[in-house]
Amino acid sequence: MINWKQLTKADNATINKIVSRSQKLMRVPDRMSLDMDISAAHLSCPIKLDELLKADDFNFCHDVAGIARHIDRTTGELKDCFVPRFAV
Repeated sequence: MINWKQLTKADNATINKIVSRSQKLMRVPDRMSLDMDISAAHLSCPIKLDELLKADDFNFCHDVAGIARHIDRTTGELKDCFVPRFAV
């Protein structure tokens, strides 16, 4: 089970910025789903959120799209051996 309370205000603020940038670069059909996917991934596999936000477009899109594609929304775990480039 995902413990959403572990996210800090700073984490939430940075994830919000990541989602906003994602909307400018990629098709993001559902902002809330992407926000929750990145949050869950960060809780199960810590991500250097500030570095991801500042990454070049290619690496940024790799991590965001990979998280959206490989997240198990029940557990928050990343499947299929996917590890974000900006994982800790």
